[in-house]
Amino acid sequence: MIARDSECLPPRIGFIGLGNMGFWMAANLRQKLPPSTVLYINDVVQEAVSSFMDQFSHLGPVFPTKSAADMVANSDVVISIVPEGRHVAQIFHTDPGGALSIPWHVRGKLFIECSTIDIETSKAVANAVASLGGTFVDAPVSGGPMGAQAGSLTFMMGVGEGHGRRPEMEAVVRLMGENLFACGGPTLGLATKVCNNYISGTIAIATSEGFNLAMRLGLDPRTFHNVLKVSTGGSWVNANCNPVPGVDPRAPASNDYAGGFKVQLMRKDYSLAMETAKAAGANLYLGRAGLDVYEGAAADPACVDRDSRVVYRYIGGDEEWDRRGASNM
Repeated sequence: MIARDSECLPPRIGFIGLGNMGFWMAANLRQKLPPSTVLYINDVVQEAVSSFMDQFSHLGPVFPTKSAADMVANSDVVISIVPEGRHVAQIFHTDPGGALSIPWHVRGKLFIECSTIDIETSKAVANAVASLGGTFVDAPVSGGPMGAQAGSLTFMMGVGEGHGRRPEMEAVVRLMGENLFACGGPTLGLATKVCNNYISGTIAIATSEGFNLAMRLGLDPRTFHNVLKVSTGGSWVNANCNPVPGVDPRAPASNDYAGGFKVQLMRKDYSLAMETAKAAGANLYLGRAGLDVYEGAAADPACVDRDSRVVYRYIGGDEEWDRRGASNM
């Protein structure tokens, strides 16, 4: 499917960060962009770059770049998504190879930064980009790797409704997502994402604990799953990535928690929420206990590198119920 609003699309797009999310976001770009549009890619893991080239370069021109500076020189719009604030800072530096190392290449360019990072780093990078005549927008995403692959992500953009480059930005991000929100201004996209992930992470713990309790009381988790779908305890977590193995065959939990949103990243996002709340003077009464759970799970060899709903395993949830038969729980 080729993009409909192609008149708003730039002829050259760069993409930095081919991780669990970025790989599929860039894949959707290449699949939906006009064949004439050039896509530049960059990642510190060369295997990810090679894999992307093997799978998608037949759909249109795809060129790896050696550095962020090379990408900025050759792109009109640059999209980035990396794990942490320090990685964003490493991209947008002024040393040789950095995205801001050649000022005249930055002027007029649009930078759409999709990572979930601390607000202070985002502010600093945005100011540095603006000082060189570029436009930087925080635009974190929600939906996980499954949403990235499906092209159904939610984009929370740190712009107001009347931002001058909003049509250009939306033409690009609409190729990767279905839900686009202008959240009001710089850093408010990140603020939205941090609050969203605090809620999502807390619900994942509560859902895991609720299922663990229900099963210990004799409930079949499949029955409980269906009850929650139409009851007040229901949630996106229960409906789309249930934490109990075997309840939903599509969920990472049913594949030894492979794929999905890594527990270390949820620990990072939860910690960001705690730090942001402290700076804002907001009370998060559940936050300390929730962060303890994610810090413990992220350090547990049985949980590390697995989907964040692995907290069900961390709290001692029964993963063998289906093999024994629900009637024997």
